[in-house]
Amino acid sequence: MGQKVRPTGFRIGIFEDWSSRWYAGKADFADLLVEDQKVRRFVKERYGKAGIPRIEIERTRDEVKVILHTARPGIIIGRKGTEVERLQNELQELTGRRINIKILELSRPEIDAQLVAEDIAEQLERRSSFRRTMKRAMDAVMDAGGKGVKINLAGRLGGAEMARRETVLKGSVPLATLRAKISYGFTEAKTPQGHIGIKVWINQGFYDVESGDASDAQAGEVPQKSKRKSKR
Repeated sequence: MGQKVRPTGFRIGIFEDWSSRWYAGKADFADLLVEDQKVRRFVKERYGKAGIPRIEIERTRDEVKVILHTARPGIIIGRKGTEVERLQNELQELTGRRINIKILELSRPEIDAQLVAEDIAEQLERRSSFRRTMKRAMDAVMDAGGKGVKINLAGRLGGAEMARRETVLKGSVPLATLRAKISYGFTEAKTPQGHIGIKVWINQGFYDVESGDASDAQAGEVPQKSKRKSKR
C-alpha cells in the first residue's frame, strides 16, 4: 500500500491537515472548489520564482484567507508591501470576495519535495542531462539533512523515441510508516520532445509528537487491552 498511495493523502487527518479548510453545501461546493484551483494556479503562475510548494485556503462567511508557504517571502511581499497588496487586489477581482493573505517562510526549503521537483524540471527544460540532474538533486537533499530521497522520472528521457521510467533512491524512504514525515512533490518538465513527469519523495525524519503534530493520532489511538470486562 505504501507504494500506491500518495504519502500526503495517506497522512491527512492523522499528521497532516487539509490544504482547503471550509464547508459548503451541495449547491456551492463545486463552484468553491473551482475557485480554489483558480487561486492556486494564479499565484503559482505569477510568483513561480518565489518557491511556493503549498497554498492553504480557509473560508469564512466574511473573507477568504490564503496562506502561502514560500522559500523567498521577499518576492511576494515586495518593497514596503506593495507587491502583496497588488496580489490581494488581483485575487479579490478574480474571486469577487474579500481576500486576506498570510505569508509563511519555509524553515528548510532544501528538503521540500515540491521545490526539488520544480528545480529538476527547470534544469531538464534547459536540456541538462537527466542522470546528472537526478544525482545532483539527491546529493543536495542528503547534504541538507534529509534522511532519504527517491526521484522518479517518466517520459522521453534524453530525447529517446520510446518513453521509459527511471527511478533512483538514496537513504530510507518508508512510505507506509505513518510516523515518518514524507514530503511529496510532482511536476512536469515541458521539453521539446514532450512532457517529462517528475515525482520526488523526501524523508524528513519523524513527526514531533511532543510539539502536538500527532495530537489527532494520539487522541484516536486504540488501547491494546480492552477495558470491558468479559462475561463469565
